[in-house]
Amino acid sequence: MAKKSVNNGYQLVFFYIFTGPALFLFWLTKHVVDSGQLSAPMVVTGANGASVAVSCQYVLQFKEYPKYWCKGAFYELCRIVVRTPGEEHSDRSSIADDKDAGVFTVTMSSLKESDQGMYWCVIARHGKNVYTGVSLRVSHTVMTTTATPLLTLEQEEISWWATLRWILFILMLSCLASTHLAAWRMSRI
Repeated sequence: MAKKSVNNGYQLVFFYIFTGPALFLFWLTKHVVDSGQLSAPMVVTGANGASVAVSCQYVLQFKEYPKYWCKGAFYELCRIVVRTPGEEHSDRSSIADDKDAGVFTVTMSSLKESDQGMYWCVIARHGKNVYTGVSLRVSHTVMTTTATPLLTLEQEEISWWATLRWILFILMLSCLASTHLAAWRMSRI
């Protein structure tokens, strides 16, 4: 009887050891799926006094959802600058949503140094919004930048995450199998 309760204890410990990594793997898989739904350039540079346009590309399943552009170091604390529908224009910013192409474009004009910082392309939906960050830099040189998402870079990033996900899955599966084998051997003792 004592031998059986010791084996159950080992099995319970092994179960708890692998529950955390399994949940992490689930979270990682979910994060990879969300990151492929919206893409934008990571860094955009515009000249002081000029304009900059940022294109945020999304999958067409979100074409009827509201979109917005907000500013803040963290997404959770960002301040909305412009949004669709309704507030497509503010004093120096505008947003336009091309639903057929699956891209919304934010244009900021008369850039100032105070405009520099972290911005977020956001698709508002029930539950969890889809968002991606864009760092805006304001330079003192005279130039105008129109930024579009680099799909090849996004595809490489998704490919890298997919590869990492499979490596982690195989590693977790190997750990689970070796733990099960160790528990089985201990039960035989």
